[in-house]
Amino acid sequence: MNFKSPMNRRTFLGASASAAAALSVLPKNAIGKTGARAAGDKLRIGYIGCGTQGLHMLRGWLAHPEIHVSAVCDCNRNSQDYIEWGKFSLRDMLREFLGDPEWGREDTGCRAGLEIGRLMVDHYYSAQTKSGKPPRCAAYEDYREMLEKEDLDGVCIMTPEHTHATIAIAAMNKKRHVIMHKPISNVLSEVRLAVETAKKAGVATHLFCAADMQTTPLITEWIQAGAIGPVREVIVWSNRPVWPQDLLTPVDTPSVPEGFNWDLWLGPAEYRPYHPMYAHTNFRAWYDFGTGTLGDMGHYCFFQVWKILRLGDASSVEASSSTFYETRDGVSVKMENAVSFPRSSRVTWEFPARGDMPPVTINWTDGGIRPPKLRELEMDGRDMPPEGLLFVGDKGKILADFIGDGPRLIPEKKMKEFVRPPETLERPIDEMDQWIRACKGGRPSDARFEVLQPINETLLLGTIAQRIPDQLNWDAEAMRFRNSDAANDLLYRKYRKGWELPIRRS
Repeated sequence: MNFKSPMNRRTFLGASASAAAALSVLPKNAIGKTGARAAGDKLRIGYIGCGTQGLHMLRGWLAHPEIHVSAVCDCNRNSQDYIEWGKFSLRDMLREFLGDPEWGREDTGCRAGLEIGRLMVDHYYSAQTKSGKPPRCAAYEDYREMLEKEDLDGVCIMTPEHTHATIAIAAMNKKRHVIMHKPISNVLSEVRLAVETAKKAGVATHLFCAADMQTTPLITEWIQAGAIGPVREVIVWSNRPVWPQDLLTPVDTPSVPEGFNWDLWLGPAEYRPYHPMYAHTNFRAWYDFGTGTLGDMGHYCFFQVWKILRLGDASSVEASSSTFYETRDGVSVKMENAVSFPRSSRVTWEFPARGDMPPVTINWTDGGIRPPKLRELEMDGRDMPPEGLLFVGDKGKILADFIGDGPRLIPEKKMKEFVRPPETLERPIDEMDQWIRACKGGRPSDARFEVLQPINETLLLGTIAQRIPDQLNWDAEAMRFRNSDAANDLLYRKYRKGWELPIRRS
């Protein structure tokens, strides 16, 4: 999939290889020095998380005319053990960005971390100044130190999911605006606290979730015009994960790499010895650190579904998951896994009626499980796509790509006969621009924490259902399941000492 994000909508400026070489080493005594205040009305941003996705998206932040990246932060200084979405994709991006086709030539793996984030910031701003020598970007290992020392307007959080709420709440308590990668948290009680904190602090928030899709109001107009009648079911399927899942706790305990602060990386999660299977992209697979395929990918399509169908809180959720087997002495043995998400799953949520809209069922599958082939696609001689989003109405179906792009009535005959209604709904602006507008006192973001709360919570209900083999009845107002104490326990995190958040347990 090609997600619409700042990194592929903005242009960036290349510069010389000599400048890149001059900035490639980050002295230890430079950590924590205060960077220069941005000129004019630019927002001063602290950028937290310089891993694979963080560095890719950093390009868009640097190129934005209303943003100045004043500081970067990551608990890993510089290593070559990151995971890329495609072979050499991060290295090739950095080569293009730095204007140096030889950058990283001696590297044996994927390089990222704090030093690379600072390199990108210093390099970009050097190319923007007449002298070519602007003050160096401040760099911090610990986000708490950055929040204390830097005069920031806001922060962008690109860290592993288990630290999202902890960092966001710390920033909002200091009146910093917050924008971050999904989810708000991988624990439902923290989602509630983050939303409450944002309201009390009066800050602008945004969660990246493809909230600038132009097809969302388009599909809404089609459904409101009666193209497929009342919608009673939504079917979503994904071929993810593309990272390992259904894992067992590693038994070996390798040394923590030099320059990697494992204690900071763990943050609020319960202590466990370092292992590379937890860090970087791999965090998504583990209950303690991520949300699996469902939480990682679901926000992109669920945001569209909520906008189109005006959904709120689910009333129930139920899931089934793949089972992990291991061959021992030639015999296939079922493994009990209580630590990581399944390789594939099915999840079903039920939603009540809203006004004149009927109850809706959402059916989700991942791990390459596709719904049965649609009769309408068979009529067109087409196969089921590997990922998709399907609205099922009383009078027809709308099929779209996973995040809602490329919508069409099926079969093709219906699309050709369909008289498109006029555009009556406002089209959204770029996600970063939504947040920037809100930071400057304008209209709130379409994907602010308050709006994303029921979406994030619904996905977390699904990740809990993947671990509890029963239909779970949800009481959103009371924040508890009516029929499972075991599921209720999973609404809360078991905090390490010193990392507790003021969570009120129901």
